[in-house]
Amino acid sequence: MTAPAFRSLSTERLVLRHPRPEDAPAYIGFFGSARTRYAGGIKTPDEAWNILVFDHGLWQMRGFGRFVATRKGSDRAIGLFGPYYPFGRPEPEIGWVLFDATDEGQGLATEAARACVAHAFGPLGWDSAVSYIAPENAGSIRLADRLGARLDEDAPQPKPGVHTLVYRHPRPAKAVATPQVQA
Repeated sequence: MTAPAFRSLSTERLVLRHPRPEDAPAYIGFFGSARTRYAGGIKTPDEAWNILVFDHGLWQMRGFGRFVATRKGSDRAIGLFGPYYPFGRPEPEIGWVLFDATDEGQGLATEAARACVAHAFGPLGWDSAVSYIAPENAGSIRLADRLGARLDEDAPQPKPGVHTLVYRHPRPAKAVATPQVQA
């Protein structure tokens, strides 16, 4: 599953772009915090750097990957969103995470995730997309619901022995505007 490497998307308030080495402090800050309880747990700075390198590498291997979200007019990374399909996963995923709680409650995650769903079903040509969510992650469940995703209890689990909720995203209606794509 490779596709053209679109390096950024633009929404009303956000730029979603390819990860860069300059994002290391944001990755280290987030992955070193308790906010990672639903994203694999706290990591050392070296492990956070390796996640950044992995995200960058997915773009090279797959032609797409998670976008780093920034507010328009700023290049400060505020989260990770979008297409995610590492080796061994049963299905391509749309993922999301805001790095800092101060960015919550403003609709930023919904705006970014909605753009990523449209991008996955549009330019990337995906036929299906899921979001893997920890059962106790109420915030991500609410976001999946806002996006119109529905729990798919028959979907394969991403990790053996770990129960994960699998939310399946509907294909966006053609009337839904797709985000501005920049190569």
